[in-house]
Amino acid sequence: MDINFYSTRILKLLGISLILPFIFIEINTINRQIKAENNLIAASEKDLFLYRQMGASYLCIASKAEVDFKKGLGIASATFANVIIGKHGGAIKELGSKKLDEKKLYNAGTFQIVGSALNICPESIPKNIKNDYEKRLKKLVKESKK
Repeated sequence: MDINFYSTRILKLLGISLILPFIFIEINTINRQIKAENNLIAASEKDLFLYRQMGASYLCIASKAEVDFKKGLGIASATFANVIIGKHGGAIKELGSKKLDEKKLYNAGTFQIVGSALNICPESIPKNIKNDYEKRLKKLVKESKK
């Protein structure tokens, strides 16, 4: 049984008609992603509070699970920075929607997460980290009064 000329032609038409919708769906998905990237909204104080609390909660749980404190803090801070970059393009509303790079967000996240963790689980924060946090906080308060 050989496939005749008309059968191959019908198979080609069916193949094309099945492939075209997938191509159009893919193009539409790419356009949506591009539009989504352009419509990023700067992180509000409410957003930052949520991300900070999530990081602090993770840090407290990791500390109680005997995970190395610096590793847990690094993961929490990196997640904080990645979420702000991914969801808000690194922009923060309080800073006039200024975009911050990953390193600045990481450092800011570290400071804020430690501060929140001191409220949630102070017993899990090493003394040297607590002392460093308090020194930095005093320095920031002095600078803000100038």
